[in-house]
Amino acid sequence: MSGKPKLTYFNGRGLMESVRWLLAAAGVEFEEVFLETREQYLKLVKDGYLLFDQVPLVEMDGLKLVQTKAILRYIGGKYNLLGKDLKERAQIDMYAEGTMDLMGLILYYPFSSPKEKEKQLAAFIEKAETRYLPVYEKALKHHNQEFLVGNHLSLADIQLLEAILMLEERKADILTPFPQLKAFKARISAFPTIKKFLEPGSQRKPIADDAYVATVLKVLQLKFS
Repeated sequence: MSGKPKLTYFNGRGLMESVRWLLAAAGVEFEEVFLETREQYLKLVKDGYLLFDQVPLVEMDGLKLVQTKAILRYIGGKYNLLGKDLKERAQIDMYAEGTMDLMGLILYYPFSSPKEKEKQLAAFIEKAETRYLPVYEKALKHHNQEFLVGNHLSLADIQLLEAILMLEERKADILTPFPQLKAFKARISAFPTIKKFLEPGSQRKPIADDAYVATVLKVLQLKFS
């Protein structure tokens, strides 16, 4: 064992990508095991590694961590990314829950049936522009600080940047009406650890393609909805 966290998931973004982002932002190196076969997944279940028979799975500090929010909060707490007190943590959690809801819509999109894809794309772009991004734009303007909460980088900032970049992949000019978010994107992207994660060759995963979708469906025995 190298002592590095070990991440077990598919070779793509999915629910693990926010975990990769958080570890990278904290400057923590990690190893990855990619699920490629049904047999790999069933062995994890049989060996008791998956509390609810679900991935992602993160092994660190002698723990087998599952459930994405629990994983993120553990890592965030360990590396001082959850605020200075309970009030800040509550604010950070609210913003992070919002971005997770938004990213869930984006992550689901590649798995929608071909006939539903155009409708799904329009739906999550519309929600981003009218429900989610205005909240963060207002929060940044009101707070008048570099970060969403307090004066320190947090889980909320990291997840918001991740969501922004995912949205821009689908609509390049989506931040045009949101000057605070444009400035926020530039600031947070310039953090040395985050800048490194955004460079080619990092463990950041690309936008989901057909091969990734097919692997997930095969391993989990799922079908298009």
